[in-house]
Amino acid sequence: MFAAMSKPRKRVATTADFGFREVPAAEKAGRVRAVFDSVAPSYDLMNDLMSAGVHRLWKAAFVDDVFPRPGETILDVAGGTGDIAFRLRDAAAGPAGDPARGAQIAVCDINPAMLGVGRDRALDRGILDGIAWMAGDAERLPVASASIDAYTIAFGLRNVTDIDAALAEARRVLKPGGRFFCLEFSHVAVPVVRRLYDHYSFAVLPALGELVAGDRAAYQYLAESIRRFPPQAGLVRRMAAAGLDRARYRNLSGGIAAIHAAWRL
Repeated sequence: MFAAMSKPRKRVATTADFGFREVPAAEKAGRVRAVFDSVAPSYDLMNDLMSAGVHRLWKAAFVDDVFPRPGETILDVAGGTGDIAFRLRDAAAGPAGDPARGAQIAVCDINPAMLGVGRDRALDRGILDGIAWMAGDAERLPVASASIDAYTIAFGLRNVTDIDAALAEARRVLKPGGRFFCLEFSHVAVPVVRRLYDHYSFAVLPALGELVAGDRAAYQYLAESIRRFPPQAGLVRRMAAAGLDRARYRNLSGGIAAIHAAWRL
């Protein structure tokens, strides 16, 4: 099921956003990989610090929306550290269930360092089955067509070179009736909150990244990449253009993050 590879897509754009900079499209994936190579060991700690733990509430809401069920096959893209996969595994088992008999989850990430963190965390938790780990590009997934019940991507879509290609790949791998879910930083809806959030993003967050992760530039890129990501309604339109049906979104924390969802019908 996870062996087939889609054919490479012909790129139209020759440049891509890397934060506020334009870089050759062929270079973006390598630049993003270098960012996550740098921050992988401290990635989960930084998530807690920079969101004051609120990212855990966002992820809980995300998994509730996915509502994974026993017997489903779920692909978690850009989920290298396993944070979403572990939650999906537990949720599919239910309060009295056996996680090992729940959903089958595949974590696909382009970054080997992040996958290494996830595998180590799985071993620390005694998780030996139910989660597969694979290296792969969101725009060319190493997954067979129409083989996945639910596709999830959390805080990863803004890092791909070609968002439209990644959305098309999501549709390709989903079964008819399969569900698409994206959790991503988005555009704040309340002007007062937006001003405070901008100050935090560009003044506090890079300094925190330098202090904890030893990489100011990585968290400067994070703040910039959020601003270059499509607004909520814009992403809905691009999901629909990729063939994902009934596309919709809901804001979390006033739009600091948003959950987008759709079906492949």
